[in-house]
Amino acid sequence: MKKEERYLFPADYMADPSVHVFNGRLYIYPSHDRESGIPENDNGDHFDMNDYHVLSTDDVMHGEITDHGVALRVADIPWAGRQLWDCDIACKDGKYYLYFPLKDRNDIFRMGVAIGDRPEGPFIPQPDPVRGSYSIDMAVFRDDDGSHYIYFGGIWGGQLQRYRDNKAIENPHLPADDEPALPSRVVKLADNMLEFAEEPRPVIILGEDGKPLTAGDPHRFFEASWMHKYNGKYYLSYSTGDTHLLCYAVADNPYGPFTYQGVILTPVVGWTTHHSIAEYKGKWYLFHHDCVPSGGKTWLRSLKVVELEYDENGKIITIEGSDDISKFGQRY
Repeated sequence: MKKEERYLFPADYMADPSVHVFNGRLYIYPSHDRESGIPENDNGDHFDMNDYHVLSTDDVMHGEITDHGVALRVADIPWAGRQLWDCDIACKDGKYYLYFPLKDRNDIFRMGVAIGDRPEGPFIPQPDPVRGSYSIDMAVFRDDDGSHYIYFGGIWGGQLQRYRDNKAIENPHLPADDEPALPSRVVKLADNMLEFAEEPRPVIILGEDGKPLTAGDPHRFFEASWMHKYNGKYYLSYSTGDTHLLCYAVADNPYGPFTYQGVILTPVVGWTTHHSIAEYKGKWYLFHHDCVPSGGKTWLRSLKVVELEYDENGKIITIEGSDDISKFGQRY
């Protein structure tokens, strides 16, 4: 039997949901898709988002979804170029820190920080990007000791292939299929939440043989890191990009190495798969998106949620998506 799903916000196209619970209420921080008229390409230029909205609810599967309106715009950010992609948020000492990727005026992705007094914003951006930041897909994780970590990185349009050892290289390239895959990055945040406390580290995913997954492995990392903790274990989940899966790996600490465990979500309609995992009122949920309502337009995505379950060994039970748009009717 197919699990119950819900389109969270039929009124608009939004994607890449980062989800957190603040003050007993569930908040969703999505990117905001729009029709920009830019042709599709492998650099993702057609994903030309220019603001964020914040959504919230107190009933994930059946309750009203409140749109709190625009929380941050490209036009508000002093160093902005273009493309305000996915974001994530953390709360510390009553302040809310929104972390976002944005291309600067040289068309290089950097990470910005904007600060608000409420989880719904508005958020005031810092005057400059975070020093040493690069690439996309920021996911913030607060560990039990109060430390905060950011996981980030995405290849192709996310520009991760332009860097080795946190330095830009002259000839960006992807590894061969039999070489270790490009890893995402993790970095601990400084106490002020505005800087890196250390150099970003590679997030290594090992296969059953104890060796890093290769670039040709369909389960290797591509983009969209997320971190959550379950029964004392660290669950790194991520998108495989051009193989269209959500997968996960597990470790005993936030840096890894992580050992590959399996597929969370099989392919859905649309090229990208980007998600978050959160617990609310005793249940776990997978938040993600697909392109069914737009008729398969990969740059016009719609937020979805489905309950996520674990087996007795802590393995995530695979959720079946559908990449056959003929099975669906259009929403509009």
